[in-house]
Amino acid sequence: MAQLPAGHVPLIKTLSRWLRPRPPALDDVLWHPACAGLPWVAALDPARQERLRALAARFLHEKTITPLDGLELDDAQRVLLAALCCLPLLEFGEAGLRGWSQLLVYPDAFRVRRSHVDAAGVLHQWDDELAGEAWDHGPLILSWADILADIAEPDAGYCVAVHEMAHKIDVLDGELDGTPPLPSSWQRTWARDFQRAYDAFRADVDAGRETHIDPYAAEAPEEFFAVATEYHFSAPALLAAEMPDVAAHLARFYGPPPAA
Repeated sequence: MAQLPAGHVPLIKTLSRWLRPRPPALDDVLWHPACAGLPWVAALDPARQERLRALAARFLHEKTITPLDGLELDDAQRVLLAALCCLPLLEFGEAGLRGWSQLLVYPDAFRVRRSHVDAAGVLHQWDDELAGEAWDHGPLILSWADILADIAEPDAGYCVAVHEMAHKIDVLDGELDGTPPLPSSWQRTWARDFQRAYDAFRADVDAGRETHIDPYAAEAPEEFFAVATEYHFSAPALLAAEMPDVAAHLARFYGPPPAA
């Protein structure tokens, strides 16, 4: 199947982009260090780097980046964050930035309070320690320490920023279900192939079999999509070997992996 062109979105979204002012281009003094500091960006060809540069400029124009708990971020680090968050939008385009306005950045992993009422009506509460979180219609939240750890090991299969951005893209069609907005014919084959791969992977995890992909992907279809997105950017050969159909869909959706 032919790959969709960069920025493939319904016409109404394309028209709305024409009405928005184009943000100023990122200065070379800020952009080139960001490229050099992100292995996934440095591996892109020049045309895709320029596309990412425009997306990062849009990100910085539309999003408020708020460091928390004493963290300080300079302009170069903010550009780095914008470039990293926009990596999954190289083909989808700036429509992937819709629906939220703030990036919150903690210095390290952060705790969130969870609650659940079971079938017997009993309330359970616990704390989760997270490297990132994406609210359906709220902020994207990241741990700076985990971002730096991902950058230090760019082929380890982890990239929390693209994981959380995958959730933001996923929910654009109104459902957080592991299927992003797609043309109907592609959506059917995507849903079929992802469900088949997810069911097989979950069976392996439930049976206690060792997996080469992070077992967190078995948590839910949306986590399977987000984890697979991380591997597309940071360990594409492993993803292709373990889940060739999933890898093929992601290469079409995100474009070729940077390492390729």
